[in-house]
Amino acid sequence: MAEYEASIFGIRMAVDMNVKELLVIGDSDLLIHQVQGEWSTKNVKILSYLHCMKELCKKFMKIEFKHVLRIQNEFVDALTTLSSMIQHPDMNYIDPIEVEIGDQHAYCFNVNGEPNGKP
Repeated sequence: MAEYEASIFGIRMAVDMNVKELLVIGDSDLLIHQVQGEWSTKNVKILSYLHCMKELCKKFMKIEFKHVLRIQNEFVDALTTLSSMIQHPDMNYIDPIEVEIGDQHAYCFNVNGEPNGKP
């Protein structure tokens, strides 16, 4: 369901931006084959998501879905997880998440002790 939610939010953003042609790249083989009508589902929880996706697809002159391996799609997997955790009062629109890709490695500072014995 998280994969469908992330895809729906992304596609809704493209609709709001008046995009006419869209290439959707994802690592969920199941989602892509279901949306393209190649596979079906009997899972009632997924059916509403699938119906919503198909309705959104009608808003484009051309929309294409491409599957990539999960190992090649770690960034999208992280965004999928984030999108499933966001609660928005309107439920029709999620504010875009700004992502900055740096050209240098990031470093983490780890503190082994707790100041004043408190976490």
